[in-house]
Amino acid sequence: MRWLLLSVLTCFSAFAGTQVVILGTGTPRADPDRSGPAVAVISNDQAYLFDAGPGVVRRAAAASRVHGIPALNASRLGRVFLTHLHSDHTLGLPDLIFSPWVLGRTAPLDLFGPPGVKAMVDHIEAAWQQDIDIRVHGLEHGNETGYKVTVHEIEPGVVYRESGLKVTAIPVHHGSWPKAFGYRIDAPDRSIVISGDCSPSPALLEAAKGCDLLLHEVYSETEPEHGRRNGVDWPEYMRQFHTSTAQVAEIANQAKPKLLVVYHQVWGSVEDEALLKEIRRTYLGNVRSAKDLDVY
Repeated sequence: MRWLLLSVLTCFSAFAGTQVVILGTGTPRADPDRSGPAVAVISNDQAYLFDAGPGVVRRAAAASRVHGIPALNASRLGRVFLTHLHSDHTLGLPDLIFSPWVLGRTAPLDLFGPPGVKAMVDHIEAAWQQDIDIRVHGLEHGNETGYKVTVHEIEPGVVYRESGLKVTAIPVHHGSWPKAFGYRIDAPDRSIVISGDCSPSPALLEAAKGCDLLLHEVYSETEPEHGRRNGVDWPEYMRQFHTSTAQVAEIANQAKPKLLVVYHQVWGSVEDEALLKEIRRTYLGNVRSAKDLDVY
């Protein structure tokens, strides 16, 4: 009996604190095993989403079912922070606006993102106007508030506070994008830094110093993709838009997170262990390569 009680308490403690749930690690490649980039931070039984890649609502439902996280039930998805407006990070936004509403959400979606996100939301609502009208005024008698979006176009700095949780937007460099952000999340029990898409960025490194978990995008330096393709100089593109395994290792060596997790593995043809081997050439800390539905 004592052993059973200890097991129950151990399981409870493992899930009682702030959790980071990887909803999607994918790229624009149509990989059925990796949904579009999206991460959920669960704190105080609330879900805070970071990015909205394709499949985000269903991936959240899968995580809710597999890991027993009620905060990821569709009708409770109500807060999202976008790192930037690339399509692979935002194609799930209409899904996040409308599916939870259809499934019972009554409060507007709270959306934070760079300048331009308000125009994106306005166009999404216009594109689905007939759907909204039928659901609200037809036989479904849907509520008139759950599909709405409260948009916050943000600048670097603290952008959100709630119940001891603080979200700070960090300016990062992502190629041609005028504004892109990473995020630092300070919960009562953990500090988490999410890079979003970026090349090495001094502000992100500074924000990550001493954090509990650093979630950073990565590409392999040994990928076969090279040279020019469709008029694009891919090595130069990668240097401007993304972070190599060697650069991630150097960032982690300086930031010293308790755990480094790489996600949004940009090309995806290198196996996880090979990717980690590249990082471990110069980084001896604790590192993992994320898969969809992993929990940290």
